[in-house]
Amino acid sequence: MLPPRQQQQQQQPGSLRTSLSLVSSDLHMLPNAQEPRFNSDNIHESPTESASSQETWPTVDAVTAKKMVNGKTENDCTDQSVIRRVSSADKITLRDIARERVDVISEKMHRLPDEFLDELKTQLKTILEGNGGSQSRDEFLILQKFVQSRSDLTAKTLIRAHRAQLEILVAINMGIQAFLHPNISLSQASLIEVFVYKRCRNIACQNQIPADGCTCEICANRNGFCNLCMCVICNKFDFEVNTCRWIGCDFCSHWTHTDCAIRDGQICMGPSAKSGAGPTEMVFRCLACNQTSEVLGWVKDVFQHCAPAWDREALMRELDFVSRIFRGSDDPRGKKLFSKCEDLIEKMRGGLAESTACRSILLFFQELDMESSTSLENGGEGGGLVAPQEACNRIADVVQEAIRKMEMVADEKLRMFKKARLALDACERELEDKAKEVAELKLEREKKKAQIEELEKIVRLKHAEADMFQLKANEAKQEADRLQSIALAKSDKSEEEYTSSYLKLRLSEAEAEKKYLFEKIKLQESSRASQSSNGGDPSQMLAYSKIRDLLHGYNIPSKADSQPNERHGFRTNP
Repeated sequence: MLPPRQQQQQQQPGSLRTSLSLVSSDLHMLPNAQEPRFNSDNIHESPTESASSQETWPTVDAVTAKKMVNGKTENDCTDQSVIRRVSSADKITLRDIARERVDVISEKMHRLPDEFLDELKTQLKTILEGNGGSQSRDEFLILQKFVQSRSDLTAKTLIRAHRAQLEILVAINMGIQAFLHPNISLSQASLIEVFVYKRCRNIACQNQIPADGCTCEICANRNGFCNLCMCVICNKFDFEVNTCRWIGCDFCSHWTHTDCAIRDGQICMGPSAKSGAGPTEMVFRCLACNQTSEVLGWVKDVFQHCAPAWDREALMRELDFVSRIFRGSDDPRGKKLFSKCEDLIEKMRGGLAESTACRSILLFFQELDMESSTSLENGGEGGGLVAPQEACNRIADVVQEAIRKMEMVADEKLRMFKKARLALDACERELEDKAKEVAELKLEREKKKAQIEELEKIVRLKHAEADMFQLKANEAKQEADRLQSIALAKSDKSEEEYTSSYLKLRLSEAEAEKKYLFEKIKLQESSRASQSSNGGDPSQMLAYSKIRDLLHGYNIPSKADSQPNERHGFRTNP
């Protein structure tokens, strides 16, 4: 029977059912999503600790990563001018975020540009990657000490935190740079739950803690431990599936790295896990429930279900795992399996095809099963009739084993049902939220539509007013032109009347002057006549006669000739 870790998904050809298949299909696109080498849960690592004890994240193609790094460099170059404009009073550092009050930093971050916040995240990513050596490690430990020593970082206070501030705090506390990646968008509530150890820090898992409501001592006492994806011994997780790298408990469904179990002696020789008596064999003792599980049968199930899908490198790695598991086995079957694995590894290094090696190991497991059944039959025949008490004990063992398996299946089904029910409830709540959002969007759309119609009415009214004012302006212009023409005509007429009256006045003055002169001449002639009779001067008489002739010969101009020049406003000569 497959361990619980292998029973959580429906069986498919060539693959093993496992709860570690939680990685979403798009997670392999996350660049540089590996956790730091100096995770806080494992500061003092043993030199002999294998890679399986490290928390790892899916990696990406080097070309994609290089493109993203180049793009990031270009963006950094273009953003330098923006970041430099931030005043020194508004600037904050990672240490400020780690030790200052949440509301104070949140208020400052709301005033900062997004480019500056991205630069802070980039600085923290560089520290978590550990590329700076001991300096990066020391800086990370200082930041983590600041965060973990604070008592004010609770769910209530973190609600007021800025989004980028919360991501930085979670990344520092967990030592995982994936929380800083722009493609990973967790809700504010989820980030807070991760920070306060109420949700799994594994981005691909994200289950509530304790998972499935487990009440064991490990789940209850370890902050942030998730029994669905983390090792009971080292508290770390990875994304390895369909492998002997993980071993699960048949009773409590907790999981352990095979290397961690070997190092801590959890995989060792012990009584048979099925009967609890008889010859010893290689067993796995779970640290969570202290129950033992069979190892050989588990290895056989893993190879039968998954080996055909492994490539050459994976098959050699899995054979090495099995070889290390059974290296100290005293059981004859375990010794044979160890020798077989070592032999296949050597042959594959010498050029043996992986398909041939796979068929060979699967055939070996079949031979082991046949040997076990043959030895049981021979033992029964050589012993004669079985004692009633022994027969009853065997029957009881078989019944208990069947009941135990049925209980395991029932518990697993119940757990899957509860999980499906929770997922269904979550979907229903999400649908309700989406329905509310749709209703709000429709209402907002109607409001916007009404506002647009109102604006269109105002625009049409303004257009009508503009046309009316334009019409009035045209009429006013026409009226002004008409009044201007009338004013010009009246001005011309008044000028003509003035000129005519002026000429008449001048003519009357000239006639009066002429009359005056005639009267004066007549008077002078009468005086001269009297003088001539008395012997006057003949030259003087001649002068007076010339003046009289001139006055008689003076030509008074006609009315047409006496009109003034229209252009210059004066009279022309006769």
